[in-house]
Amino acid sequence: MSITYVALLEWITFVTALAYVYFAAQKKLITWLFALISVGLTFYLDVIGKLYIESGLQVFYFAMAIYGWINWKKAEKNDLLITRWSIQLHLLNIFASAFLALLVGYIFDNYTEQSTPFLDAFTTCFSLVATLMVVKRVIENWLYWIFINVGMVVLYMNNGFEILAAQYGIFVVLALYGYWSWNKSFKLQA
Repeated sequence: MSITYVALLEWITFVTALAYVYFAAQKKLITWLFALISVGLTFYLDVIGKLYIESGLQVFYFAMAIYGWINWKKAEKNDLLITRWSIQLHLLNIFASAFLALLVGYIFDNYTEQSTPFLDAFTTCFSLVATLMVVKRVIENWLYWIFINVGMVVLYMNNGFEILAAQYGIFVVLALYGYWSWNKSFKLQA
């Protein structure tokens, strides 16, 4: 049985994305190399799957991977500490991300052939700040990723990308691990 080109790309994306999240939980610089590879491949798969909002997010992820690499590289010299956000900042983020998701979902639902526009908009809009939180080592990023990744499982299952859906299912578990690992480091640095 031969594997299709798209399935092969899904598997490569699967492996590199898992490596990215695992190494992020470990706070390793190699995180960002795996991010660049998986993001590039995911961008291509999203475009051919007509997940345009998600493909736009991959462009943002690519830029954040470069920024993350630079930020964490500088931090190797003087350890970048894990931080927490205030409840007010989280509430502002949740309100703003939800509003933006509804707006983007509405636009893509009414003016494009976007598949599952509101779910894609939700995962995309919340991912923007969650990604920045990873780069800045804000511990609660992992809590956001738990919910985002559950949404991604549904998004990719609904669009026939079973391997990517499985990848995001594993990401849910890795996000739990990431939160535990960063929380342990946070307590040690205090």
